[in-house]
Amino acid sequence: MTRWIAAAAVALAGLACRASHAPTTEPAPGADRSAGSAGVGTDPGHAGYGTPLKASGPDKLAAFAAGCFWGVEDAYRRVPGVVATAVGYAGGHTSDPTYEKVCTHTTGHAETVLVEYDPSRVPYEHLLRVFWKIHDPTQVGGQGPDEGDNYRSIIFTFDADQAAAARASEQAEQRSLSAPIVTEIRPMPPFYEAEAYHQQYAERTGHHGCPVRLPADTL
Repeated sequence: MTRWIAAAAVALAGLACRASHAPTTEPAPGADRSAGSAGVGTDPGHAGYGTPLKASGPDKLAAFAAGCFWGVEDAYRRVPGVVATAVGYAGGHTSDPTYEKVCTHTTGHAETVLVEYDPSRVPYEHLLRVFWKIHDPTQVGGQGPDEGDNYRSIIFTFDADQAAAARASEQAEQRSLSAPIVTEIRPMPPFYEAEAYHQQYAERTGHHGCPVRLPADTL
């Protein structure tokens, strides 16, 4: 009986997650995802399903988890100097995450946005400033009405320089906040690209189901 109750609770959690962020528009089979309507690409680091990431040419990669990835990706796609973005799952202990599995809060993965950017046009420090602006880094176990570890706040770093910049930025941000920041700062783990219907969701559908804290035009 106890096992049945636990299984039912996991199923209900998945249903609630799907209901709050259910897709409304599926991309057409074989649709071209090489570039978005804003001229920002959709293949950062040649992202795949847990495969190695490598930026193109002099570009660099960054990754952030700040709640529902639809709104977070939409914000970063509006930042000048961002070359490409994709949404996916990272930071968990399973190697086969899907949206349904992540929604059960049993995988440890967070909804994550992978960003490829041109450092000659936008410094990493500005991407960090955007991160702090678009969500509440003091909220524990979720973001806004979205509750669960898949919505937690994380900065994933690709090298020692990014880690140092992230920690310095966190210290600066903390001085302006009364509550403690709970954001994790950790090395980038494998990135598992999310299902096609999640990619560039706001841009593709015009549906802003996960708005960020500030108007994207101010980023």
